[in-house]
Amino acid sequence: MRALWSNSGRTANRDYLSDALTVLSGWTRDGQQLSRTLALNEAQHADLTERIKVAADALHLRPEIRRLEGETQIRVAAAGAESITEGQVALAARIEDAYRTVTAA
Repeated sequence: MRALWSNSGRTANRDYLSDALTVLSGWTRDGQQLSRTLALNEAQHADLTERIKVAADALHLRPEIRRLEGETQIRVAAAGAESITEGQVALAARIEDAYRTVTAA
């Protein structure tokens, strides 16, 4: 999944962000970060975490992943960013794809 981004102003970027978040069902925006909670078993959590690490390294992002009461909580934020970045949205999309792969196996 890939969202198109425009350099023609903040309003245009917000429209693209809104469109991207609409496609990324289950993800929520909280200030300058995106978050998602997933119901996974331990094996699925471990598999997803490894897949996220690979995607995050490629995008130079460090998402927060934690396990709490049988759920996997993910937060994607860019250090020092004033708003959600293209990279964060791209990572959320990659995580969503990885989630579908892990839960289908």
